[in-house]
Amino acid sequence: MRALLLSVLLTVSIAAPAHASSGFVVLGDVDPTIRHDIRYHTAHNFVGERIDGYRAPLCILTRPAAKALRKAQREVLTRGYTLKVYDCYRPQRAVDHFVRWARDLADQRMKTEFYPRVDKTRLFEDGYIAERSGHSRGSTLDLTIVPLPVPHQRPYVPGEPLVNCYAPDRFPDNTADMATGYDCFDTLAHTDDPRVTGAAREHRQLLKTAMQRAGFRNLPEEWWHFTLDDEPFPDTYFDFPVSRRSV
Repeated sequence: MRALLLSVLLTVSIAAPAHASSGFVVLGDVDPTIRHDIRYHTAHNFVGERIDGYRAPLCILTRPAAKALRKAQREVLTRGYTLKVYDCYRPQRAVDHFVRWARDLADQRMKTEFYPRVDKTRLFEDGYIAERSGHSRGSTLDLTIVPLPVPHQRPYVPGEPLVNCYAPDRFPDNTADMATGYDCFDTLAHTDDPRVTGAAREHRQLLKTAMQRAGFRNLPEEWWHFTLDDEPFPDTYFDFPVSRRSV
């Protein structure tokens, strides 16, 4: 009986509601000054195609996370930068898409850019892909800082030659130099990797400090990944699509 009860509790805690709670907002409605580059709505990501559930290039967050991010934006603006989000709330169906892709070892089309030094057979073991993501709880996001005035960023062209994500001539994202691109599956993307020095290290620390002061904690393995300390849905993984109609 005890084992059955535990099973029920675990099922409830990892349920993936297919509807948004009233606690979610569109980030642009809270702070329209924060830039967006929602990669999973495009083909410029490690899978190489638009990800399931991304019906619009929006950043959706829980209301407390959005308000905290507005606070971080105010700080970086005083330093001559703006925040730019790559990913925010991520539906469970998108995570499932990642898992299917990771298990398809024949699909290596984006390896050159996103995981050049990692064998695809190790993506689960090394922690790059998992069956659950904090993003699905709505208070985790991926972001960077961009210098002001905001430089031009050319669009990604599907099928264009790829360059590895830690090369000096990697894809010309308009972000401040962070030593790697976004979603770079490499130890060089660890926030405090000692090989990262100079301006790139300063940029990472500026982002980390501003986010910490606003109430977020960093994932040490990814300089771009932050979670609100007091997230309102710590045990709930949602599955509503990314669209304005969902909120």
